[in-house]
Amino acid sequence: MSSTTRQEILTMLKKQGALTVSEMAKRLDITEMAVRRHLSTLERDNLIETFLVRQAMGRPTHVYRLTEEAAKLFPRNYSDLTIDFLKDIEEIEGKEKIDLLFARRKDRLVRDLEHRMKDLSFDEKVALLAEIQNNKGYMVDLQKKDEDSYVLKEYNCPISQVAREYNVACECELQLFREVLGAEVKRTECYAKGGTHCIFMIERAKALSYS
Repeated sequence: MSSTTRQEILTMLKKQGALTVSEMAKRLDITEMAVRRHLSTLERDNLIETFLVRQAMGRPTHVYRLTEEAAKLFPRNYSDLTIDFLKDIEEIEGKEKIDLLFARRKDRLVRDLEHRMKDLSFDEKVALLAEIQNNKGYMVDLQKKDEDSYVLKEYNCPISQVAREYNVACECELQLFREVLGAEVKRTECYAKGGTHCIFMIERAKALSYS
């Protein structure tokens, strides 16, 4: 099936809100059976959903619309708006207020992650952190170096534009990793500072010895 046709269906639904199979077939100039095949694939991929609309006369009609997952396929550039707001705050309140905002966000994330990681082993915590970052769009690759260390690479940075303007975002992320993992974490490459990706070296915290 044509991915182009599926994209046309998604675009139509984005513009119109909801359409029936018949309405889509007419707009695309293809058969209703062909439309249903495309819809089946889109439904399987959790990009569309169907609901019933009751008619004044006759049987209810199935209507299709986009899911929240499909909304991610369309451009949504919040970075410029975010940076504009941060610059306004900095101009009014000073740079310290920006640092405080990022620190508060980090603390909030720490509380959430510490709750989710309660009673997990070091390896389980690292694996969960990688999963969470991946789900946020960081395109994570996690490699175990030895019994006590990992290399975590992020091939994408969803907040790179913000981080280039306000590097405190990167510092808070690094501190976040250290606090929730209870480990030694070093960043050896940073996407926001011109690197091709972010690389973190994670080492299990060394147990204290008493003599």
